[in-house]
Amino acid sequence: MKIKVCGMKYPENIKAVLPLGIDFMGFIFYPKSVRYFEGDLSGIDFKQTKKVGVFVDESFSLLLQKACFYELDYIQLHGQESPEYAEKIKKQGFKIIKVFKLDKDFDFSICKDFLAISDLFLFDTKGKLPGGNGEQFDWRVLEKYDLNKPFLLSGGIGLAHASQVKNFKHPQCVGVDVNSGFEIEPGLKNVVILSRFIRQLSATR
Repeated sequence: MKIKVCGMKYPENIKAVLPLGIDFMGFIFYPKSVRYFEGDLSGIDFKQTKKVGVFVDESFSLLLQKACFYELDYIQLHGQESPEYAEKIKKQGFKIIKVFKLDKDFDFSICKDFLAISDLFLFDTKGKLPGGNGEQFDWRVLEKYDLNKPFLLSGGIGLAHASQVKNFKHPQCVGVDVNSGFEIEPGLKNVVILSRFIRQLSATR
């Protein structure tokens, strides 16, 4: 079960979360977000943790500037980006996570246009904000997802959902994306609670 912790802002908090053994760490480059990142990552050893930049309908030039400056591994597209836009990013050597916001009526055929371009899909809850709504969608809707592309499960996941996550079975679900459910304040994660969550996910039944 891969773990992505998103919405990080503060260097000391970043350094405290990294030793927990997470697979991805997300930084939000959407100016309207309360978790907007404009900090300094120099001197922080990410080791095996991949850096993910989260963008929402950003201009290609600014996205590329941020991606190169922060030496990102993945670009997470959280807006209405086109497959052509995603392909331009892919050609620059970055991996792609394409986000889809789900409700009970979501049409999974929409995902097909991004199958060849994306390395991962991320399924989040459809809400008023582009992301970070802190709400969980009905995971049963994923029973209709039958495409050959792995995905991360997102949307309002907290410590109380650890057993629910462990018991969720889908052949393409490879991990979870967590954010506001583990925060002391926007962008500041509770390391103790997050560590407990990760331990519960990794514990054998």
